[in-house]
Amino acid sequence: MQESIGKADVLIEALKYIKQFYGKTIVIKYGGHAMIDEELKEKVILDIVLMKYIGMNPVIVHGGGPEITEVMDKMGKKSEFVKGLRVTDAEAMEIVEMVLGRINKGLVALINEHGAKAVGLSGKDAGLISAEKCKMDVDLGFVGDVSEIDPTIINVLDREGFIPVISSIGTCNGDTYNINADLVAGEIAASLKAEKLIMLTDVRGIMRDPKDEKTLISTIKVSEIDSLENEKVISGGMLPKVEACEIALRGGVKKTHIIDGRISHSILLEIFTDSGIGTQIIA
Repeated sequence: MQESIGKADVLIEALKYIKQFYGKTIVIKYGGHAMIDEELKEKVILDIVLMKYIGMNPVIVHGGGPEITEVMDKMGKKSEFVKGLRVTDAEAMEIVEMVLGRINKGLVALINEHGAKAVGLSGKDAGLISAEKCKMDVDLGFVGDVSEIDPTIINVLDREGFIPVISSIGTCNGDTYNINADLVAGEIAASLKAEKLIMLTDVRGIMRDPKDEKTLISTIKVSEIDSLENEKVISGGMLPKVEACEIALRGGVKKTHIIDGRISHSILLEIFTDSGIGTQIIA
């Protein structure tokens, strides 16, 4: 009986958040170990399906870094990176597009199996993501930045009850570009004026000491980011995630969150509990 009462208490705690976020758009950047571990993947998908069933509008953005590298290795093509960005020639771009398409279809199928309706998109569809060639001292090939988001197709799918699942490629003058999925998620969240942007990662959040989870910073204001970067508290792979959060907040998103996707049902824990998890970045 006590266990049942405990479950009821959890539902009551969630009720105020269900009311608060009913009809609101939540953009989820899906990546990290939660994309590879089948058990975690199942739980992430269940979280997203539940969000849809209780009246929220989840939008998923995904990349595919580890799988792209794995396929390129199998095809005998070496992966090169400059400042964390994959050098992408025409052959590599074909591989990137193929792998992202496969990941996208897999996620869509899994969501549909659990009773929701998902539609897979790439930035090519309906002019969703317009790109521009990434400007760096080194030519990275078909690596791009987002120049514009046209969210029309996302809004149509939301209205019709579908969950959009978006891969991070864009187009410019007929060419296809590989774009950092974190930044795509931030730009899409901004274009939708989403309620939240949630970034799934393989760490607890932003920590002053990466080796000590007790140093987790639960809330960061945008005004504090520069000093944290100078102190190297924010560095490496966390930089594009924080930049994505800044883009989203500048675009009118209310809150952004960097959470540990390795935690079971991490999305639900962030949205529907008083304590939340990870690091929230706010304006």
